[in-house]
Amino acid sequence: MGRKSYEGTGVLPGIDDPVREAVSQAAARKASANSARTRRISTPRLIATFVTAAVVLGASLFAFHLAEQFLITDSRFALVGPGDNSSLEIAGAAHISRPAIEKIFADDEGVSVYLIPLAERRDAIRDVAWVREASVARVWPNRVIVRVQERSPVAFVRVNASRFGLIDADGVILPPATDRFKLPVLSGVRASDPVPKRREGVQRMLHLTADLGEATANISEIDVSDGDNLKVSQPYDGRSLTLLLGDRNFKARYWNFLTHYSQIQQRLPGAVVLDLRLEDRITVVE
Repeated sequence: MGRKSYEGTGVLPGIDDPVREAVSQAAARKASANSARTRRISTPRLIATFVTAAVVLGASLFAFHLAEQFLITDSRFALVGPGDNSSLEIAGAAHISRPAIEKIFADDEGVSVYLIPLAERRDAIRDVAWVREASVARVWPNRVIVRVQERSPVAFVRVNASRFGLIDADGVILPPATDRFKLPVLSGVRASDPVPKRREGVQRMLHLTADLGEATANISEIDVSDGDNLKVSQPYDGRSLTLLLGDRNFKARYWNFLTHYSQIQQRLPGAVVLDLRLEDRITVVE
C-alpha cells in the first residue's frame, strides 16, 4: 500500500480524518477573520486618503485662482504702449515698419501681459511686410519682446509698367526700401503669378548666380522665362549684350564668352546676342 502524503497539511501522520478536517476549518475561520479585519482597516484609511487629496486639490486650485487674479488685475503687469517708456520691445526690424507691429498690440495696451495671446500676435506679425519669421516672448513683470527676422531681397522685379519692386528667395514681393540695393532685374516672373511659381523662377536665378559667383555683379538682368535656356544681359564695352546660357555649366560658358569676346567683336562688331550653349563654340544670333 502506498504512503499517504501529509506534507503541507499541518497534520501529523496517524491523526484521524475528522481531526484533520477540524484543523482545516479552524485555519479557514482564522484566515477569514484576518481578511475581514483588513477590510475594516483599509476602508476608513482609503476614505481618509481620498478626503485629504480632495482638500489639497481644492486648496491648490484656490491658490492658483488667487495668483491668477493677482497677475490679471495688478497694474505692475500691464503692458505699456508705444512711447519712451514702452514695455513692448522690437528687435531685428531694419526695414520692417515698427508702427505696423505696434498696431498689432494696440488692444493690449494697459492689459496684463499674462492675458496677451502670444501665438496669435506672432502669427499676425508674420503677415507684416518684410517679416520672414517672428517670435514673441513674455518677460515678467510687464515686458513683451518681439524678435523678427527680415526677408532678404535677391532681385528687382517689375510690379507694373512703371514700377519695380524687390523679391526674395521665397518669391515674396517686398515694398520699396530706402536702401540702395545692387541687384539684377529678374524677368520671366510677374507680380501676378502665384507665389509658388514666383519662387520657382527665383530659384532658377539663384542657381545661375551661385554658379557665376562674383561675375554676377556685372549682370543687369536675368531672364528665367525659359527654364531650359536662361538669359542674362549686361553692359559690355558701351553696349548691352544678351547671353544665352542654357540650363547648366553657367560659369564655364560665361568664362568662354569673356575669353573669346574680343575676337567676336573684331569679326562681328554688331553682335549683341550670343548663344553660349555649345561647349566648343559661340554662335551669334541675328
